[in-house]
Parts: sequence; C-alpha cells; structure tokens
Amino acid sequence: SVLITLSSGSKLSFLFMLFFFQVAADHCVWYGECGPSKQVPDKKYNCNYTGPPKPLEAEGHELLTELCPGLDYGDRAICCDVAQLRTLKGSLQLPLQFLSRCPACYFNLMTLFCELTCSPHQSQFMNTTIDTKGTTIDKNVVAVQYYIGQTFTDAMYNACKDVQAPSSNVKALSLLCGKDASQCNATNWIQYLFDINNGQTPFAIDPKFSDVPLSGFNPMNNYTFNCTEGLDDGSGPCSCQDCAAACGLDGMCVVMWLSYMSFLLVFFGIVIGAWCFRRRTIMSEYVNASYCERLGERFENAMREVFSSWGSFCVRYPLLVILGCIILVGLSSAGLVYMRITTDPVELWSSPSSQARREKDYFDSHFGPFFRTAQLIITTPVNHPEIYKPYFPGPDVPFNTILTKAILHEVLDLVPQTTFQNSHTQLDRIAEDEFFVFADYHMVFFFLQCTASLNDTTQLHDPCLGTYGGPVFPWLAMGGYDGTNYNNATALVITFPLNNYKDDIVKKGKAMAWEKEFIRFMKNYSHPNLTVSFSAERSIEDEIDRESDSDISTIILSYAIMFIYISLALGHIESCRRVLVDSKISLGIAGILIVLSSVSSSLGIFSYFGVPLTLIIIEVIPFLVLAVGVDNIFIVVQTYQRDERLPDEELHQQIGRILGDVAPSMFLSSFSETVAFFLGALSNMPAVRTFSMFAGLAVVIDFLLQISCFVSLLGESRGHLCCVKLPEGQETKTDGCLFQFFKKVYAPFVLKEWVRPIVVAVFVGMLSFSIAVVNKVEVGLDQKLSMPDDSYVLDYFKNLSEYLHTGAPVYFVIEDGHNYSSLEGQNAVCGGVGCNNDSLVQQVYAASLLSNYTTIGFTPSSWLDDYFDWVKPRSTCCRVNNSTGLFCNASVVDPLCVPCRDMTAEGKMRPQGDDFMHFLPMFLSDNPNPKCGKGGHAAYASAVDLIDNNTHVGATYFMTYHTILKESPDFVDALKMARALARNISTTMDHNVFAYSVFYVFYEQYLTIIYDTALNLCLSLLAIFVVTTVLLGFELWSAVLVSCTIAMILVNMFGVMWLWDISLNAVSLVNLVMCCGISVEFCSHIVRAFTVSVKSTRVERAEEALAHMGSSVFSGITLTKFGGILILALSKSQIFQVFYFRMYLAIVLLGATHGLIFLPVLLSYLGPSANRAKVFAANKRFAGTEREPLLNY
Repeated sequence: SVLITLSSGSKLSFLFMLFFFQVAADHCVWYGECGPSKQVPDKKYNCNYTGPPKPLEAEGHELLTELCPGLDYGDRAICCDVAQLRTLKGSLQLPLQFLSRCPACYFNLMTLFCELTCSPHQSQFMNTTIDTKGTTIDKNVVAVQYYIGQTFTDAMYNACKDVQAPSSNVKALSLLCGKDASQCNATNWIQYLFDINNGQTPFAIDPKFSDVPLSGFNPMNNYTFNCTEGLDDGSGPCSCQDCAAACGLDGMCVVMWLSYMSFLLVFFGIVIGAWCFRRRTIMSEYVNASYCERLGERFENAMREVFSSWGSFCVRYPLLVILGCIILVGLSSAGLVYMRITTDPVELWSSPSSQARREKDYFDSHFGPFFRTAQLIITTPVNHPEIYKPYFPGPDVPFNTILTKAILHEVLDLVPQTTFQNSHTQLDRIAEDEFFVFADYHMVFFFLQCTASLNDTTQLHDPCLGTYGGPVFPWLAMGGYDGTNYNNATALVITFPLNNYKDDIVKKGKAMAWEKEFIRFMKNYSHPNLTVSFSAERSIEDEIDRESDSDISTIILSYAIMFIYISLALGHIESCRRVLVDSKISLGIAGILIVLSSVSSSLGIFSYFGVPLTLIIIEVIPFLVLAVGVDNIFIVVQTYQRDERLPDEELHQQIGRILGDVAPSMFLSSFSETVAFFLGALSNMPAVRTFSMFAGLAVVIDFLLQISCFVSLLGESRGHLCCVKLPEGQETKTDGCLFQFFKKVYAPFVLKEWVRPIVVAVFVGMLSFSIAVVNKVEVGLDQKLSMPDDSYVLDYFKNLSEYLHTGAPVYFVIEDGHNYSSLEGQNAVCGGVGCNNDSLVQQVYAASLLSNYTTIGFTPSSWLDDYFDWVKPRSTCCRVNNSTGLFCNASVVDPLCVPCRDMTAEGKMRPQGDDFMHFLPMFLSDNPNPKCGKGGHAAYASAVDLIDNNTHVGATYFMTYHTILKESPDFVDALKMARALARNISTTMDHNVFAYSVFYVFYEQYLTIIYDTALNLCLSLLAIFVVTTVLLGFELWSAVLVSCTIAMILVNMFGVMWLWDISLNAVSLVNLVMCCGISVEFCSHIVRAFTVSVKSTRVERAEEALAHMGSSVFSGITLTKFGGILILALSKSQIFQVFYFRMYLAIVLLGATHGLIFLPVLLSYLGPSANRAKVFAANKRFAGTEREPLLNY
C-alpha cells in the first residue's frame, strides 16, 4: 500500500535500493585462486572479488557435499570454485584424520572452514586485505579478518576437546592446537588453525570472537552439534572415549546411589514397621545364660580380679612400683645413645628385597652408582629476539633472546665451562669477507651440524664435541622450543654430572661439599638479564631437613597445647581451698611423662637392635601414643572422680576395684592396637614397617605404665599435693559438667526415636559416597609438596616441567652371561646390518617411535654397533703398532701403526671369538677426535663390564632417555612401560634384561601401593576383630560391630582424601594405619560399656554406655587432639599441611562422629543381647549396696 502512494520514479528508486542492499548482503570477498603464497609456497592466495556469488561447476557438487555436509548450498551460487575446494580438502587432511572419529566435532570444524571459503554471505563476517601490488584484474587477498560468534567457538571446542588420538595416546587437540590439550581453549585453538606459521594457512587469518555485531560485521554463528547428538545424515553421537558428556554418570557413583536408595527404602520400611507393630510390653532380654555367656563371664571376672589385685598392690606399694618403672624406662631409653636417623629416601621408601632395589644394587655394583647431578635452567626476562639472515638464499630465521650473543656471553661468564668450547673467543668467531658474513654462531644452533659430525660443516669448522670427548645434544642443552626448532628455545639447560661413590664416604663427602658450595653460590647469584633456577643432588634432602627444623616450633606448640589441656582437664575444681588438689595438675603432668616415657622406651629398645629411626616415626608416634594414652588416663581419672567409696572400703581397695572395672576396656583397646600395628610390620615398605614396629611397642609400654605407675600416682594424689593435706573423708563423689551434659542432654537426644533413623541415613550416605570415590583417589606424591613454601627447588621443579624436553636416562641392562663373541649373540643385541629385527636395539628404537605411549624418547646408544664401525679395516680408528702390538690412536702419526684387521673378506666381517675380545678394550679406551669419532671411551667406558682379565664381557647397558615426565603418574607409567619392554626383550633374547633409571627405586612403591594399603588395613581389621572377640568375653557380634565401624571410618577417610586432594602414598598409608589404631579408642570403650551394661533394653544400654564412656572419649581424645591439630595448619611445610593437618583432623572428626554418634545408634538397633551371666554376676556382686541395679525381671 505504501508503494501505491509513490510516484513511478520513486517506485523504481525504492526497488533499486532493495536490490542493491540484497546484493551487498550477499556479495563475495574472493573467488578462485591467484598467485603463490609467500609464506607457504606450495599454496596460493585467493583472488579478490567483490561481486555476487557464482554457480558452482557440476564437477564440484560432489566435493562440496563431501566437505560441507548439511550446509544448504546445493546448486546455489557460492563464493568459491572447484580449485579452492580441492585446496580446502588438502589443507584439512590432518584434522580429518584425527577428528572425523567424532562426527559432531568434524561437522562443526568443517562449518568453520566452509563458511570461510565458500559462503555466499562472506561480506557479512569477513574483511579482506588486498595486495595492492597485484594486477588490476586479479589481486591477491593476503589477509582476512574472520568474525566468528563466541557461541559457535565454544560449542565447536566443547564438541572436540575430548577426542582422542589412539596412536599417540593423547587427545587430538594436543596435535592440532600447537600446545598440550590441557592448555588449549576455544579461542587459541582457532587462532592456531588460522596461524600462518602452521604450514597450512597460505595467508594471515585474524579471527575476531563476538556474539554481537562488531565493526559493522555480523559474526558467523551457524548451528552446531553437541558431541552427544547424532547428525542429520544418520551419523551417531560421539563415543564415550571422545566425548565425556556421552559417558553418562560414573558407573561406581550410579551403583552406590542405587544401593543407598535401596538401603534407605528397606531400612525406613523396617523402622516404620517396627514402630507401628511393636509390642506394648517390652519383653526382658534375660533368660537362662548359655555356655558361651557363662564362659565370657568367667573370663571377664578373671580379668577383673587380676586387675583389681594389681591396682590394689600399686596403691599399697607406690614407691616400689614407681621406682621400678623409672628404672625400666631409664634402661630402655638409654638405647637412644645408639639412635640412628635415616633420611636416605632409598632406605625410607624401597625395600631391600624389592625388584627396583635389587636392580639398582646390580647396576651400582657393575657400572658404579649413577651420577650425582647438579643442574641449571637459565631463562631471561629480556625480550629482544633477533632475526638471522643466512648468507645463502632462504627465509629469515628468528632466534629467541636466550640464544642471542649478548646473553650467551653472560651465560659463559656464569659457567665458563659450558658452550662453544668454553671460550668467549670461540663464540665471537665469524667467517666473512668485505661483503658478506658467511657463518657465525647462529649456524651451530640452526643447522646443528655438530650433531652429525666432529667439525661443523660451515666455514667456521668449529670442533663440535664437548670437552669430555662426546657430543652435546641440543635436546639436552636447550628447552622451551617447539618440534625441532631449536632456534625458538627459551631456556638453556646446563648439567653438571658428579661422580658418585657407593661406599667411599670420603669421596662422597667431597662431592656433597662441592654441591653445598654450588648451592650457596647460586643462591647469592643475581643478574638483571638472567633468571636461573637450580638444583643439586642434595637439594631435596637439605630442604626436607630445613623444613623439619622450621616445623619444630610448630610441633612443640601443638604438643604444648595438648599437654596444657590434659593437665587442666583431668581435674574438677569444687572450691578455691581445693584448687591444687582438684585441678589434678600433678596427674596431668604424670600422664604426659608416661606418654613421653613410652615413646622414648620404644625408640631406645629398637635402637639397641640397630633399627634406624625415620622422621615419620619421630613426628607421628608421639601423636598416636598421646591419643591412646590420654584416653585411658581420662577414663581412669574420671571413673575415680565419679565413684563413691563403699562402706568399710579402703583407698587401695577402691582404686583396685575401679581398675578392675576399666582396665579390661583399656587392655582391649591397647592390645587390639598393638596386634594391628605389629601385623602392619609385615609390609614391604620400610617406612610403614618401622612405624608399625615402633608404634606397637610404644602402645604396649604406655599401657603397662598406665596400669602401674599412673595408678600408684593416682593413689598418692588423693589429698596430697604441694604440701597440702586434706582431712580423711572430705573427697566425695563428683560428676563433671561434661559428664552431666552427656548423661542428661546428649545421650538421650542422639538415641531419640526420630533421631536414630536420621543418623543411620546420614552415615550410610557418607559411606556410599566414599565407596563411590575411593577409586578416584590419586596415587603418588607430588615432590613439590615435600618442599617448604619458600624453597628455591620449587622454581626448579616449575621450570623443569615447563622447559625440558627430555626425561631421565634409562638403561637397558643385559645381565652377565650373554655371549657377545658369537654371531647369534651379536644379532640378538645390535641394530645394524644383519641384526635381528627383534634385537634389543631394534625393539628400543621401535618403542621410541611411539614415545607418547612408551615414554622412550630416543634411539638407544649402542656400544656394540659403534664398536663394529670402529673396528672395520677401512676405518682409521682401530690401529695397532706393528712392532709392539699396542693400540695407536687415530691422531697418532706413525708409519708403524697399521689397521687392526686386514682388508680381506674375513677382515670386513664382524669380529668374533678371540678377535672380538682382543680389540674391545682398545675401543673402550679410545677417545673420539676429529679423525675418529667412534672412539668408545667418552660414551661407553662404564657401559661394558669386562671380566676375567678382559677376556669376557660381563654385564652391559644400552642407554636412551625417557620423554619428559612431570607428575607421579607419568613416572609410574614410564616404569611400567620400560619394564614391559625389558620383559619382551628378555623373552626374545632368552636372557635376562632389565630396565633401570635412577627414579625407579622411588616410584616402584606406587605399583603395589593399592595392594599394600588393602593388605595392611585388612590385617589390622582382622587383628582388631580377633582380639575384640576374645577380650569381650567371646562376644562375636560385638567384635563384628566394632570392626565394621572402624572399616567405615577408614572408607570415609578415602572420601576425605579425594575431597581434600590427598594422594595415596607411603605417608598417607602410615596415617591410615594410625587411623585404624586411634579408631579403636573411639569404638572399643563404648562397645565394652554396652556389653557390660545391665539395663533392660538396647536403647537404654547404649544410652548408659554413651553417657559414661562418651564423655571420657570426647574429652580424652577429641578435645585433646583438636587443639593440637589446629596448630599444624600454621606450618610452612606443605607436606605437614596436607598429610598431617588435613589427615589428622579428618581422623579425629570421623573417629569422634562414628564413635559418639553412629556407634551408639548402631548398638541400639543391632547391639548384642545382654550377657545373662554377666548381669547375674553384677547383681550378685552389688547386692545389698547402693549400687544394686534397680531392674525388673
């Protein structure tokens, strides 16, 4: 209707404007291909074209459908021709090979490139730069800005980020992003794909990311497919391996969730049913006692009588008992003069009988210990790269700042014996005339002629061997480069190998003294243009020692807080006049001294037998014994405080009776822990084994001192302290506030009818969660955690993983007994002509081709192959004096020196038999030189063990390198792969071959750490079960409940470890074993109080047990430990914060909640029936007294 009102001229103008805008919206920015690209000569620029899209030729329809499936181009006009489509296909072959396994990922990627290349709407999201020097007809498009929607970018990345590359065992983006997949994101991936330096992009493409119009352009934001979706052409969703979202929920989580829901359904059904249909009248549990119950009562009564008699004796003869204890403690502690502390990591973490330890000893005995290494990683904060322009035709070569001459001179000033034959003059050498510089130091780095010859092949002809006589490989000396572009290096790596000595303490001491001075010098070194991180062989051990020293104050403060609390908490002050008596400070101090005495006695006794101590023992065992000992002390003292002396009962009889009541419970917990710890000593891990032995003995001694020395002191403390004498009979029965709270508030609340089901549901939920994540707890120990926060080694570790491209050397050792003199024996090992395809060298070489999977980084160095080349008659290497028969080095000019072997058919063959052994010592003593680069002394002097006066070859090794290893799983995988390869070689050679690297002895423990953990904890639980069964008077079901509760605590510990990023290793295993012992304290006292209770129902018995024992457990363990643990959070040591503060806090909180909340509820539901024999005996024992139970039968 609007058009009707316009004039005819206006109509034409309006229609023309609509047509113009439509054309403008649809016009192209290029079409067809023009001149060759300057950056990628085998590719071409696109031709500038701003006209409308053109119909695609018929021959291109199939290619367009193949490359751009699902895009609605069809026969429509587009902005590319067939040649461009062919170029696109060729450029995307690599992404096609790796990403097409996930259809959605590949579709989204092709959408990105198809829209760029062919879209008829190019002008809406592309802005081009034209080469103005081109012809007026066809000008090259030399750059383009590509506006891409951020939503599209993120969706494409999310669909592709998990796609795997099976051949290299990494994610595909690691190969297509220019960096590791972990560092790749949505934007830098596309930036790399469009980077002109990637070898595929013929011109610069600058991606601009935005979801809103930008600079007048509408970003390309086409529809994308999620990796969980199928495509319109029928392709299915990506697999779980290539798409984490397609995996669904974790199987273990699903199983545990369903199990938990099923449990809740059944449990609440039973609870509701029992509540609705239970009998109005509760029947008594007491009927005639069975034989087992009578047996249990007799055993219980026997223990009561023994401990009662012993307690009475200790109170009547305190001087004798105390003096005897002091003498025994003194004699035991005197062994500390023989104390030896082990800080050697090998002795701590590797069993002498382990495979890695045996292989290390074999290697050390035949080839000598591995070098002690000191290393510098040098970077520069200066950012002034330079461009090297070669004399001959070729592209300019960029050199990073670290490789500029000024920086290299400064590195030579720091370390004079490093590069360029240790000479500033050598570095400054150039070959030039008045017009050109033909060669300078750049040639060494860029062309690396030195890796292939003894003199570089430039006009400089510099010597290429290091001063030690061997080559210096660029992958060892430089870091931070990409591929083999060493000119892009951002770091220099300088390694100082020091001779190591296994048994020579003097020489080893000199090496350590050099390292100490090296560390001191580097700590004080400072240069504005150099940033140096460094480490020496002794660095880690030194830093751990420094860390331990710095944490002494934290540990002392932690124990001081616990000691002060114990000293004050044992008392119950009633009046100012009785403050010195009621505070029980003397008893608190005595209890603490008993704990320390038990620890020192344990250390001293084992020191008599030469068992070395470890820092773990010194730091952990006092904490453990304090938990166990203090709990028992609180039970004894608080039971005494709440007890009222019977008529005509003397003090020694009262304390004896109290000890008879509580000592069986103390004996139960202590003996259970002792047996559990001693069974833990069966572990093959030295740190765990020694901890278990020392801890078990310390707990035994602590218990013996408590029921003897402490009982005597308890008797003496009544009315006597600091010269204060109280009248007889003034001390009366008292109930502390905490006991009153537990008895009147806490215990009744926890055991209410509606609270108990909630408690069960919560704790079973915690258990289900922990089981679901137990397999997700990481294995290993990040070595950075063992360092203080301010350690210089942390910078070294950071740069080690950031810059280095080569891992530790790995040696494939052929044990003594292989026949190298025979042709068959040689063919089984060598890698040259005529050697077996499955020889040792060939197999290691094949493994190096799959380095991402095998972790073998390079071809092995083979002394045997180099020896064959060295001894050839056409070589100038092997010569002997014709008159003396002595070896002539290739550099010796003497007419009497003739080739070792004649130029005959036999002489050209490999040496065998006596010939082989005759020339081998000469090869191993020959230093490489410009006339003979095959001399074996520099590279192989220690690789061949000649025996029987140089007449036979003993053990030998073939060395290569691992790939760079950063985290504990990397080291463990490297160990596994190397051993698998060595086993395969042993099978094909029919002779024992093993792989050895210096780190294997430390990481072998992680191959079996899961098995060791399961074995240790299961043995501990079994010991607790057996001991609890016997000492509870053969109460089998009670022992089951105790064991199950402790097992729940341990499983929940794994849940905490996963939540709090605590890995499983020897340190955490020691803590788990300790957790097992401390958990006994939280559980056994409650269960025993339940079994001896004479109340009528399970709920009442559980309430009585929780009221009477719960307060002692809470005040004795929980509060004591809690204050001390919080102080550990102040430690500067990361390992203290992670493995002590976090794990100790979890142990105490989980133990307290399970022992004081869950266990009483569990007993109220599933606790054993009352032992009728014990009830009848208790009634008979207290008949006629005020303690007679008021029960109705």
